[in-house]
Amino acid sequence: MAYPTPLNASPHLLEFLKTLHSQSLTQEANVDWYSLPEQCSNAFDDIMRDKFIALDQDKCELVYHILRSINAQAVVEAGTSFGVSTIYLALAVAENAKRDASGSVKGKVIATEKEPSKASEAQKNWERAGKEIDGIIDLRIGDLRETLTKDLGVVDFLLLDIWTPLALPALKLVQPYLRPGAVIMADNTVKAASKYEELFAYVDAPGSSFHRVTLPYEGGLDMIVYQ
Repeated sequence: MAYPTPLNASPHLLEFLKTLHSQSLTQEANVDWYSLPEQCSNAFDDIMRDKFIALDQDKCELVYHILRSINAQAVVEAGTSFGVSTIYLALAVAENAKRDASGSVKGKVIATEKEPSKASEAQKNWERAGKEIDGIIDLRIGDLRETLTKDLGVVDFLLLDIWTPLALPALKLVQPYLRPGAVIMADNTVKAASKYEELFAYVDAPGSSFHRVTLPYEGGLDMIVYQ
């Protein structure tokens, strides 16, 4: 049974996204996940340098829905890779900006990627995506612990699709900029639960101003709301 897409996007872009997800899944199927080196090590980075590791399509569609429902204008993505999920973020932000009759609202997606070669591939994918996301993405290349230290503005949404050792550092950097009601999404929270222990302890601590729920998606997907 075919399900309708929640995306307001051209047929060209929908087909392009389908192709990107297919390429990512093909790559992932050939990765021996049980023999990988420690995350964020040089050996691990070498293996992952040419890998999409894109957020699953159903998760991307959920994120798009959430952004549209909260009227997100400013989004931060920790872990851009080849820029697949970034396209969904940019599409949602662009659609939200159209709600402003004055035309003064200009949404933005701050995308972060440490690996220059991946950033280059992401930019190529965004160019192929076309005008629907033009002018929305602010790509910051380098260690997110440096690139997310300034000029974030008021943030409506944070996507943590990053190696787990960087999830909590990314959240702490963005937290001062989060508006009340901002949403944070973290991927593979069941599959990699033991590696998320520090993040969970931080957001679940009494008085943290965060409220977390685990959604029943493949590998787990956590939705965290900042009050």
